[in-house]
Formats: sequence, C-alpha cells, structure tokens
Amino acid sequence: MDRKEKQEKIVEMFDEIAGTYDLANRVLSFGIDVQWRKKGCDKAYEILGKKRIERIADVATGTGDLLLHWRERAKLKGIEAEEFVGIDPSVGMLEVARKKVDFARFVEGKAQELPLEDASTEIISISYGIRNVVDRKEALREFHRALKPGGIVVILEFTKQEKKGLTAPLVDLYMKRILPAVGGLVSKNYAAYRYLPDSIEEFLTSEMLMQELEEAGFAMRYVKPFSMGISTLFVAQKV
Repeated sequence: MDRKEKQEKIVEMFDEIAGTYDLANRVLSFGIDVQWRKKGCDKAYEILGKKRIERIADVATGTGDLLLHWRERAKLKGIEAEEFVGIDPSVGMLEVARKKVDFARFVEGKAQELPLEDASTEIISISYGIRNVVDRKEALREFHRALKPGGIVVILEFTKQEKKGLTAPLVDLYMKRILPAVGGLVSKNYAAYRYLPDSIEEFLTSEMLMQELEEAGFAMRYVKPFSMGISTLFVAQKV
C-alpha cells in the first residue's frame, strides 16, 4: 500500500467511527482528555500573550471538540478570538462537527495541504491527529507556513514509550488490550480501535517529535507528559 492509499484508508476509518467518536474518547480516557485539552489551550494563550487573536485553526479537528475549549478558555482569560476554523479530511467527522460547533468555519482539508494563507493564523492545534498524518514532516512545514511570526502550534498526541519503567506493563495492558476492546464495543468498529495501539507503536517518541518540530522551524516552549506518558502535550513557537 503506498502513502496515498494508506492516508485514504485512515480517513475512511474515521468516517466510519464519526458518530461514536466523542463517546469513545470520554470512556477511554475516563474524561481526563478534557483537562489535557484545556491545558494545551491555556499554555498557548499564555505563551502567545495577546488579548486579540484573528484566527485559531484546529487541524484534524474531528468533531470540533478542541474548538469548544479554545473559545471557552479565551472567554475566561478575556481574550478576543475573531475566527475559529476546523480542518479535517473526513467528511463524516465534519458533519458531526458542524452540528456541534456553531461558531466555527469548517473546511475539508489535509494537514499537509492546509487551506490557509501564508502567515495568516496565530494558533494551529492538532489533537490526536498528527500520528495519523502519513506525510507528517510536510504537515509540520505547512503549520509553519500558515502561522504568523511568533505563532503557536499545539500538539496533543499519544507518544511511543522510549523507556520501560515499573508502570510499562500497566500501560501496555491498557493500550493493547483494554483500549481496543472498549473502543470497539462503543463504536462497533473493532478494526479502528485495533489500529490505535498499532499506530502509537509505530509513532515517534517525544524527543523525536520535538526534533522534527525544531527542524520545521519551531522553538519548543512547553512539553508535558500525562498519565504515565500515554499522552504528551507539545507547545512550540514559530521562529
């Protein structure tokens, strides 16, 4: 299977699970993923340091979950954000997002071919999506192109465990056994949730992703692992 076919298969899989995606996320993370997303928004706003933002774009937006947090956290901090854009290649996900998020503009598009003008956006986020982008380095370069100077990229992602500690067996049990079983039960699509631990195993360590971000022209500003390193928050700035 070539890279294009692989990407198309991944998008097709997300089309199929769009209707149950939010429920599966809440169940599988015990709701903790909401706090992770809020932390990413807060850190980005803190580092950017602006009270007025023209555009925030959420890439691989899925059902638009993170856009809700971007707006909520902006209001809490007295930040005026003019435009919210959700971008995703999955038509199924965007259908759900448009019903759920009424304040954002949604566009069908890929991370590696962003439908955004050069230097047009203050914040670009991607939560649990960069792992599914086949041409990842190209996507990081696209984020850099579309961001204004000093703009922020926020990445939340499951990262490959580099060191095996005392908690490693528990993490492996959850990721390789419990997660596929529960996710498959909720979504009725067992193949999609068997794909998840496999994709994490094939993905990068935190150190490797940080290196790719720096190679794309970003300076790392904040890195925080959550839940025994299952998930990691990366905040970087265009330099």
